[in-house]
Amino acid sequence: MGTRVKRARYVRGYVLELEFSDGSCGRINFRRWLTGRAGLFAAFEDVAFFRRVRVDDESGTLMWPNGVDLCPDVLHHRATGAALPGARRRQATNTA
Repeated sequence: MGTRVKRARYVRGYVLELEFSDGSCGRINFRRWLTGRAGLFAAFEDVAFFRRVRVDDESGTLMWPNGVDLCPDVLHHRATGAALPGARRRQATNTA
């Protein structure tokens, strides 16, 4: 199992500060990631909806009331700059 989100704290606008199971922390601005889209993502045009985020203890990631959730490995990468799991393996395969 990879790194999971332990806590999320609203900062401002579309910015959350995340704490991960490996002890690392970081901030992500979700504006470009979640807004300007149709379907389930249309709800994110309202920052009040965005603020209804919660950490799902079972999956270890962020969830919203409309069922949108995000990959915890990608969140960890975006918040901390850490490599995505499997990135080294793919890189080694591509250079061989």
